[in-house]
Amino acid sequence: MRKYVLSILALIMPFLTFAQEAAEMGIDEKIDKVFGDATGWFVSAIFYQIPFTDEISVYWVLFPLIIGATYFTFYFNLINFRGFWTSINIVRGKYDDLEDRVDHKVEISKSEFTDEEDNPDTIRIEGHEGEVTHFQALTAALSATVGLGNIAGVAIAVSIGGAGATFWMIVAGLIGMASKFVECTLGVKYRDIEADGTVYGGPMYYLTKGLKSKGLEGLGKILAVLFAIFVIGGSFGGGNMFQVNQAFQLVENITGGSESFIHGKGWLFGLVMAILVGIVIIGGIKKIAKVTDKIVPFMVVIYVAASLFVIFANYTMIGDAFVQIFNGAFSPEGVAGGAMGVLVQGFRRAAFSNEAGVGSASIAHSAVKTKYAASEGMVALLEPFIDTVVVCTMTALVLIITGNVTAENASLNDAQAILLTSGAFESVISWFPYVLTIAVVLFAFSTMISWSYYGFQGWAYLFGRTKKMEYAYKLLFCIFVVIGAAASLGSVIGFSDAMIFAMMVPNMIGLVLLAPKVKKELKKYMDAIKSLKE
Repeated sequence: MRKYVLSILALIMPFLTFAQEAAEMGIDEKIDKVFGDATGWFVSAIFYQIPFTDEISVYWVLFPLIIGATYFTFYFNLINFRGFWTSINIVRGKYDDLEDRVDHKVEISKSEFTDEEDNPDTIRIEGHEGEVTHFQALTAALSATVGLGNIAGVAIAVSIGGAGATFWMIVAGLIGMASKFVECTLGVKYRDIEADGTVYGGPMYYLTKGLKSKGLEGLGKILAVLFAIFVIGGSFGGGNMFQVNQAFQLVENITGGSESFIHGKGWLFGLVMAILVGIVIIGGIKKIAKVTDKIVPFMVVIYVAASLFVIFANYTMIGDAFVQIFNGAFSPEGVAGGAMGVLVQGFRRAAFSNEAGVGSASIAHSAVKTKYAASEGMVALLEPFIDTVVVCTMTALVLIITGNVTAENASLNDAQAILLTSGAFESVISWFPYVLTIAVVLFAFSTMISWSYYGFQGWAYLFGRTKKMEYAYKLLFCIFVVIGAAASLGSVIGFSDAMIFAMMVPNMIGLVLLAPKVKKELKKYMDAIKSLKE
């Protein structure tokens, strides 16, 4: 009998211990523990590190991103540099007259979900003009990328990798422009358009239909389903919980830290944000685009202006800052992992910030009003430049010039990174943390509403396009806003990074296989531009 009782006690003791720990934890800590336990295995798999030496290990997911972006850069003859001014002219509307031409021919394929003919001209055939303009598509996609990754993510990169990480972030942004061009061209080429003009697009569709056209239907369906699952997870993680969590961190800090009236009440902050997000996302991409095309330019201008003020207020240090960036990129001292460690930090944070090669942006761009697929690919290649080369570099320069890139800061955890950036601005503009707090909340808000659209597209692909399924996803998304604000950043950032990098795997396979299709679309569009000039 005694042995029987001891056996039972041995079985229930772990549960009693967990219950005791849970009783001692606040609601935020309980949510975090459950969330961390549930997602830890996935995070470990995605961020498995390949050991090169005793000191250097590299995340395997960086290899396809870097190799793929480099391949596209040369395969498309440096399109990220040659096409830069053309891209700006497209956004300005210089080539809008091309949309009225009648000599544009496309191959028509049938949609898996509708009897309507499915191709970039479908909008015109059905009497619709699409859902958003080039500029709105650009801002909708930018709202999902220009955000907290540019503030906290850069602080994390330079804290761990030193000033040199900035150089590799810039390199990642420049070559990432080519990846973004490829995926957004494909997003328009293979999109589905319903009879009412509603657009469904993204990797799910170009993986399915594009690979089917190459005799790889089975592979395409598998990759499309995987991507849809990952984009849903990414919308809940990096596009939702990470954003609201970082916003709460800064709001809590600016209102008194541990003495703040919202200390330990992340769920309450999340509830307010969830209501605001819900109001916008019910309206779909048109409503989202109308919000983002106003918020994004405003946010970027305010943030860049403040960064420039800090930089030029210390203009004598600008030259030294660039010397630190260049020297640190190739001959880092006192940084864990040496040069490879700096490169890894730079590329990892740049990839999380601009999402080039991940495939997410192609979902927003597929809703654009155009019948030339490559035109939107050209517009999209501006995103990594704005997001990483401009905004991330500004943040890094502010941190370097204000003396916040030190060995001591390398030990900061993720939750403290955004406060590091805030402190750097405060050292020159005493009142700016309040403005930054508002900007961070707007950054988080705009990112969440755009990512809700991304996640819904994956959800609709898997579960159908009914209103019931649409509202089920949007309700779930709002619930995750509350969870994200309450969970600790440690669990959130691991899951956020993991889901977004996981999206890259099926997407990059499709991009490489479908690159020849993109080259044909590019030639078609560039020929049209030439004929317009003649």
